[in-house]
Amino acid sequence: MKIKIKNTLKSSNTLLVIPVMPNDLKSASFKKFNQEEALSKKLMASFSAKKATYLYLAGAQTERIMLIGLGDQNSYKDILYAFRKFGVDFKNNLDTKLTLNLSYLETAHDAGQISLLTAAAVNGLQLSIYDIGLYKTADRMVHPLAKSTASLTIITEKTFQKEVEQAAYEGVAKGKTQLSVMDLVNAPGNKAIPEVLGQWAVNSGKQYGYKTTVFSKKKITSTGLHALLAVNRGSEYQPAFIIMEYKPKNAGKKKLPKVGLVGKGVTFDTGGISIKGHQNMHYMKSDMGGAAAVLGTMELTAKLQLPVHLIGIVPTTDNCVDALAIKPGDVINSYSGKTIEIIDTDAEGRLILADGLAYLNKNFKPEIMLDLATLTGSSVRTFGYQCGAVFSKNEQLISQLSAAGNIIGERIWPLPIWDEYQSHMDSDVADIKNFSGRPVAGAISAAKFLEFFTNEHPRWAHLDIAGVAFGDTGFSKQKSATGYGVGLLVAFLKNLVK
Repeated sequence: MKIKIKNTLKSSNTLLVIPVMPNDLKSASFKKFNQEEALSKKLMASFSAKKATYLYLAGAQTERIMLIGLGDQNSYKDILYAFRKFGVDFKNNLDTKLTLNLSYLETAHDAGQISLLTAAAVNGLQLSIYDIGLYKTADRMVHPLAKSTASLTIITEKTFQKEVEQAAYEGVAKGKTQLSVMDLVNAPGNKAIPEVLGQWAVNSGKQYGYKTTVFSKKKITSTGLHALLAVNRGSEYQPAFIIMEYKPKNAGKKKLPKVGLVGKGVTFDTGGISIKGHQNMHYMKSDMGGAAAVLGTMELTAKLQLPVHLIGIVPTTDNCVDALAIKPGDVINSYSGKTIEIIDTDAEGRLILADGLAYLNKNFKPEIMLDLATLTGSSVRTFGYQCGAVFSKNEQLISQLSAAGNIIGERIWPLPIWDEYQSHMDSDVADIKNFSGRPVAGAISAAKFLEFFTNEHPRWAHLDIAGVAFGDTGFSKQKSATGYGVGLLVAFLKNLVK
């Protein structure tokens, strides 16, 4: 979808889309637009401009007009949803060319609000083209905005042209990256195997200018990533250890914030010997939502050329049942040198993250270290599907992450990681066990396990995103990928380097 920015609206046969908040209907600029277009008073009187409401009109000068209600909150999340729903609901009636008119809003909104509205609206339109039917063989309709000829013209005042242009670019760039990683999460476990994730990272790195290295099983073995190898023992597919590193092209010797990310890349999780119940096990193709967030963040950060030194690590394997699979009671090694007693083979994500965190810390020494994982059902039972859980002893880091999530609509909320919980992970036979075995504080004890492998890093945070990376989106019949994490992390990085 190509973007064009203009300052005046001339007669056009394209659909004119106008975002509206309830108060905007009363503004002098909107009343003037209403008079010029001679809009139906009866229809206008019935329009409330509540979130994700629509009014289709014909004007005197403009052939087709669509008002999109944003509601009172005017949040990124609400705007994105309204435009995505519009793009999905009306795709059969859309052309490849669309005009978005923001000009009448600018008497009531500042540059920051206009930028947020633009980015969210364009992001929503880009996401509206998503087609979850990845492997259907029948011919399917191509969304008009997905065609090579698709374009969006944005009408804005000259005062805000620069901000609108940048925000529109970011909205498209973010949307395209989210679509790509959503494909990975929605793909079945026999399609999005570790090799595929590694190739995605290699291709993305070549296209957008960041370094990617993918360790083979032989290299993983010689490096000593024993916990990753242990989880992989039951699999027919080779594991991969993906290392990505981005620096802006013109960085030179400039001091940049150094941030490291680790994403859980379990491409399918049967639970291993501690096998899961059959109900909804097919959704365990989504257990690499943390990896998708890290892959997407690396790509989008490179697209936007953010002034940050970013490292992303994705340990990836599936977790299957086989004669060679690890068993409850086994003791395994790890990259850190610490030994782990296996209590539950379904607590496998934390094992591969342990190797990822220890490798990142030792070899890159980042100033900030974050890991993301669809880790525990406990976090879902605590927060439902409204937000992710965040754990850290660094209150400033929690505050920074939370602020970024609130802006972008990908919320997180802190849970305690007090030292008293470490006893839940004490083992009689090894340095630590991988599962507490207690019916309480599951997300917290998982975080304590991960903390054990951070070497007491002062600015580490763990994000448990099990309830928000995959769920009922309203845009598919089954649960599907949400694209969560990319927006949160990039917003965090942008605020960090301001």
